[in-house]
Amino acid sequence: MQLFYNPTINETTETFSFDKEESKHIIKVLRKKDTDILYVTNGFGLLFKTEITLASDNKCTVQILNIEKTEAPKYQLHLAVAPTKMNDRYEWFLEKATEIGIHEITPIICDRSERKVINLERFEKIILSAMKQCNQMYLPKLNPAITMKEFIKKENTDQKLIAHCEETNKKSLKSILQPNTDYTILIGPEGDFSNKEIELALENNYFPVSLGDTRLRTETAAVVACHSIVFINEN
Repeated sequence: MQLFYNPTINETTETFSFDKEESKHIIKVLRKKDTDILYVTNGFGLLFKTEITLASDNKCTVQILNIEKTEAPKYQLHLAVAPTKMNDRYEWFLEKATEIGIHEITPIICDRSERKVINLERFEKIILSAMKQCNQMYLPKLNPAITMKEFIKKENTDQKLIAHCEETNKKSLKSILQPNTDYTILIGPEGDFSNKEIELALENNYFPVSLGDTRLRTETAAVVACHSIVFINEN
């Protein structure tokens, strides 16, 4: 199934038109025509089966034939991950985490962050593309970048975890995960969190965890954490 995206449609929508860019892709590139079937999601769990009623490359219009609701997950995963020095590594993480099943992402700027400016629009496009590619019906939420200190003071979920590399008393992530709950996991930059940041997280009820015996890159650690949460919540 090839999936398209339109965030403005809902259960009451009967017909709608794609924007010019998407219309051109549908008609000129994919060579779709009148009466062809397109599957569309709004990113909020709804799958729309639609039929093309006007095959225009300026304004492709469809009629909704059927709507299916994808059940919302019984847990929520929020990963707060420091941007990597090389943008392509962070983009890889965004793509893979979306494919695996993440719900919210916040880039956090840390004491040792080498990159402190991100292209939010590009990141959003990568997440959207990955959602469509793997037929996900829920679009992960991407938040603007924020400092770690600001983030940990406002975030409040059932399980708040920080993965760091310091030789302190930590438990393995898999040993403490509780299914069907909400999680926030902090992943630091190259060079890891500073001692002050770790202390601040602990003071704000974050629990220190290990992601394994080897030292992982930022983007790898984030994907490992994401997969661990999804795995523990599988039926």
